Amino acid sequence: MDLDVDLGREAAARNNAEWCDAMCRAHGLAGGTFGDRAWTHPRRTPPYYPNAVTLAPGASDAEIRDMLDAVDRSTPGCSVKDSFAELDLTPHGFEVLFEAQWIHRPAALPVPGPVTSAWEPVETAAELAAWETAWNGGVRIGLFRPALLAHPATTVLAGRAPDGRIVAGAVVSRIATASVSAGATGVVGVSNLFGPDAWPGCLTAIADRWPGMPVVGYEHGDDLAAALRHGFTATGPLRVWLSSSADPGPDIAPDPGSATAPDHAADSSERDAADA
Repeated sequence: MDLDVDLGREAAARNNAEWCDAMCRAHGLAGGTFGDRAWTHPRRTPPYYPNAVTLAPGASDAEIRDMLDAVDRSTPGCSVKDSFAELDLTPHGFEVLFEAQWIHRPAALPVPGPVTSAWEPVETAAELAAWETAWNGGVRIGLFRPALLAHPATTVLAGRAPDGRIVAGAVVSRIATASVSAGATGVVGVSNLFGPDAWPGCLTAIADRWPGMPVVGYEHGDDLAAALRHGFTATGPLRVWLSSSADPGPDIAPDPGSATAPDHAADSSERDAADA
């Protein structure tokens, strides 16, 4: 069973927020707060990951202010993933960092081929360090912590060349969308995909391990075009907002005529990474 477009976008946003929460926990932070409209974290999150992710469209001005008051804006650099591209955070000192499209691939589609490398889960801290080095073009930065390997809903997949070198990879996050809408099927979220023509290997590994699950994520630019070639459909836009100034205190309500739009926040420091 596949999700309809609207539910699929909400499931993708929730999946992405769950992944951001897992990254925070792996860095020794407490988990964030999942509200009706947004996931928020009161501390600065790891690099490339947001301080807030909106989970449903249609937020009121008051709900937007509540979301922004729940994150650390004491210095520039706070980010919000606006999952439905509905917010105007400009009056609050934010600017658009980038825009992207949520993507969805039905469970019933056959996996594409050919697969040019063997894809298996990363199981040790040493393998994770090698995976991150490959992900980051040969430089390890300590972003992906070994605690991720113990997270029950997170799997780090590595694609290996015949000599065993890691040449491709992705992070897979799983949630039951009953947390979004009772009775709906689950989804598998993909982020941080890298490597030459990585989708066939990644999708084959997902189908082998979690059969019958639709796959979601978000991409933009050439990466979006590659996803569409491999059976994904773009289901709607998102924006990532980045604060360019510090907030001295609680928000002041905007003028009645200002254009503060509905809902959805972004990935903090997510500067173009697939975060998701």
